[in-house]
Amino acid sequence: MLKKLSTSLVIAASLLIAQAPFADVVNAAEAKAEKKKKRPTQLVGPRVGKKVQKAFEAYSADDIPGALAILLEIEPSKAYDKAYVARFIGVMYATLGDNDAKTIEWLTKAVEPDLLNEVDHGESLKLLADIQMQSKDYKSALKNYYAWMEFTGKEDGPTYVKVANAYYSLKQLDKVIVPADKAIAAFGDKPNQNPYVLKVTSYYERKKYKEAIEVLETVIQLFPENKQWWTQLPMFYLLVENYDKATQTLDMAYKLGHLDKEGQIKTLASLYSQSGVPYKSARLLEKHIASGLVKRDDKNIATLANAWHSAQHVSKAANYYGELAKMTNSAKHYRKQGMLLKQDEQFAKAIPALNKAIELGIKNQGRIQMSIAESYFYLEKYKEAYAAIQKAMKEPGTRKSAKSWKSFIVDTAKRKNVNI
Repeated sequence: MLKKLSTSLVIAASLLIAQAPFADVVNAAEAKAEKKKKRPTQLVGPRVGKKVQKAFEAYSADDIPGALAILLEIEPSKAYDKAYVARFIGVMYATLGDNDAKTIEWLTKAVEPDLLNEVDHGESLKLLADIQMQSKDYKSALKNYYAWMEFTGKEDGPTYVKVANAYYSLKQLDKVIVPADKAIAAFGDKPNQNPYVLKVTSYYERKKYKEAIEVLETVIQLFPENKQWWTQLPMFYLLVENYDKATQTLDMAYKLGHLDKEGQIKTLASLYSQSGVPYKSARLLEKHIASGLVKRDDKNIATLANAWHSAQHVSKAANYYGELAKMTNSAKHYRKQGMLLKQDEQFAKAIPALNKAIELGIKNQGRIQMSIAESYFYLEKYKEAYAAIQKAMKEPGTRKSAKSWKSFIVDTAKRKNVNI
């Protein structure tokens, strides 16, 4: 902003001192400006000019308050002189940057008569609109941005971004798209991300997710280095339940190193599981729980244990269920650990976990006692197996199957000359 203000002051000074018109630079794309009739260049009167010269000298010495004080003492009588001095005062207030109301007041006085030379009038309209945006007077800012474009015949990307932003701030979300598109076109082969941000936001807040996705699919190709787009696009795919594309895009984002938040890792892990690749889910969670990016809490350990179980890595799943059981002191997690250890034929480790589940009041204890009996049996501890199967026989739900096991245990023990 200050750079623009300084440029405005230099132009004003050159007009005053040289007493010659300033030639506006017209681009080829600004055909409207070429067709517009040039207004005659006017000069301030000698009396006013001398005082303005002193003000400019103070400004050049970085004495902006001093320059402003000189300008405020001027009492011009001619309409053009009034507008010229008002513009200079407005620019001084803008340069100080601590009084938007005064800046707007004086710049309004400068542009309303429509007498300033072309460059001054155009720049004054633009600066006025910028200050009005800054002070959140979006309706007035819009009016003056459009007035600047109409007067100068110019259009540029940054101005259209401001117009789109003004409409967004006014909650006129449907009106954001056209100026955003014009900004994109104006930036040409030097794309800028801001109009795309405004378009995505407009579509999102109006729940037009498919349109937002189209924008994001374009912008991710234009700005592949920006991780923001890599994380936003898969979230929009999820909103329209396109899980395959959400997984593919988030997976690519991870490979590019763009995922650095716990929620992002957990979302990708969940998508891996839903896509039928629980092994990748487990590996991902295990890595980032170990690194500390994902919290080592009961919820995340439970997800990790389930992932390893789904991936048929029974030993790993049992290990994490054991960790979860210690975290929560929960009977169901000790039962799960014990059952998986038995499935993995780690019978000696299964028995304490299953006993702990019973101790903590697990339901359906008959099934647990049968598993304990089986574990002892395969450890060739037939006496302990017999004691456990006797307990299983007391439960209605396991009485019948426990009787069969009882006979098998007794016969095996007898055959091996073990007294039970």
